[in-house]
Amino acid sequence: MADDKSKSQGQDRERINVHQDYELRDWARSLNTTPERVKEAVQAVGDRAEKVREYLKNK
Repeated sequence: MADDKSKSQGQDRERINVHQDYELRDWARSLNTTPERVKEAVQAVGDRAEKVREYLKNK
């Protein structure tokens, strides 16, 4: 499913889509890490932003 750019809140903000370059870049900046680490975290724990934050915090 394509990213719905009309959504600026809600469920769309809770998930990280690593297949959208701009979204991956923005999440990496927001989480103070690299896009590669975001991809690693999503692969390990799924695309939920909360779980990705926890994973990166514990690594």
